[in-house]
Amino acid sequence: MTIAGHLAAIDLLRSRPFPAQSVRSEVGTSAPGYHTAELSTSEEFRDGGSQPEVVGEQYEAEREALATVLSARWGRPQVFGLGSVLIRSVEEEHIPEPWGMLSASVPDVHLWHVDGRWVVLGVPKWDTESPYRLLAVVTDVDPP
Repeated sequence: MTIAGHLAAIDLLRSRPFPAQSVRSEVGTSAPGYHTAELSTSEEFRDGGSQPEVVGEQYEAEREALATVLSARWGRPQVFGLGSVLIRSVEEEHIPEPWGMLSASVPDVHLWHVDGRWVVLGVPKWDTESPYRLLAVVTDVDPP
């Protein structure tokens, strides 16, 4: 998907009401209080194909390019590390979704607060065999 496609997916998520229960959508999942979209996904790394470090750098660059375009709309993002949120969840503190799900795989996110909702971009990194993904989340749940 191109940057224009990513923007269209984010705008679609921003325009939708949140559902009463978890459902799949054409771009990801939606649940009470949030929508997620997998904007792009790499291949898996189990077969010794692509070098994960190179692919990871490409996904980070894709996130930065999209963040630059979104910054032109909404200003500079907050960069929010999720490591401490992950630790809190491991220590059995209740972390509201989508933040619990994000902290389990994404070390840091870019955030904008727009029209009462958070727009979040992240690249999961904790699992070295799973594909890289560029995630977008729209939520009305404040970061923990």
